[in-house]
Amino acid sequence: MTSPAPLVLGIESSCDETGVGIVRGTELLANTVSSSMDEHVRFGGVIPEIASRAHLDAFVPTLQEALSTAGVTLDDVDALAVTSGPGLSGALMVGVAAAKAVALATGKPLYAINHLVAHVGVGVLDGGTLPSSLGALLVSGGHTEILRVNSLASDIELLGATIDDAAGEAYDKVARLLGLGYPGGPVIDRLAREGDAKAIRFPRGLTLPKFLGTAEAPGKHRYDFSFSGLKTAVARCVEQYQARGEEVPVADIAASFQEAVVDVVTKKAVMACTEQGLENLLLGGGVAANSRLRELLAARCASAGINLRIPPMGLCTDNGAMVAALAAQLVMNGVRPTGIGFSADSGQPVSQISL
Repeated sequence: MTSPAPLVLGIESSCDETGVGIVRGTELLANTVSSSMDEHVRFGGVIPEIASRAHLDAFVPTLQEALSTAGVTLDDVDALAVTSGPGLSGALMVGVAAAKAVALATGKPLYAINHLVAHVGVGVLDGGTLPSSLGALLVSGGHTEILRVNSLASDIELLGATIDDAAGEAYDKVARLLGLGYPGGPVIDRLAREGDAKAIRFPRGLTLPKFLGTAEAPGKHRYDFSFSGLKTAVARCVEQYQARGEEVPVADIAASFQEAVVDVVTKKAVMACTEQGLENLLLGGGVAANSRLRELLAARCASAGINLRIPPMGLCTDNGAMVAALAAQLVMNGVRPTGIGFSADSGQPVSQISL
């Protein structure tokens, strides 16, 4: 007789979303998110102190709503989970403190979960078990990484990452240069459809032969990303139009910038999968909502014979359900809980799935 799937409650507070999710095994019961994004708009980016205070205000109502949606109580829950890192230190500490308080009050086991691996783990909520021979491309405001998923519960390998700005961060900075406000991703994606992606040839960072090397002798940054040079190129482009007294072609710049980002991201992800023998690829993170990224990645994966999996839009951005989903996998694989003797780790490496 098989044991029943564990009922797990997950808490997410790594940036500006307060998320509480509840899953039973691989079944999603509730995914409640409270965002403080509107409070950051006038600053053009996330202000850590404001985000932390917003988490304090939002946690209890978000928890109550998730329990109500799932139709369960804290007594019914088998295990608790919380994002321990990476993320904004203050924001992480609010979620961790809240999770420890709930664990102490209820006596439930607590798992400290890696935020990035949770973006991969959310895939089990959209089709059950993840396939073998799996790679993951995570693209968000704070992270752009390529992973090899040997085992979701015990073995995640980092293949490549950004060495400066993340893709989502570059979108926000370019949107600010173009006077488009914050957040930059959705507005640039929308404007790009009206522009010419070939109007301006912006640089593709870390794609020259000296960085890529060959498959047999790879360069130092073969699977890595760099977007700071692209951001600077956009700034110089805007300045040149302004210096000549000409109208800045915002739509064309948005389209050309976006094409430079998604070209590099998709090309390197497919190259990594092909060279590493990975037959499946999962796309996650907030920038997974970008229409051009999804379109180009799907086309390139199809050409390379790679099966692409993209979770539903609501599960791509930061949320508590992904934390609960990963923790449920740990429970079912016999991984011991973390307990309450841990601290938030803003730089928690992706290889450390749980603390």
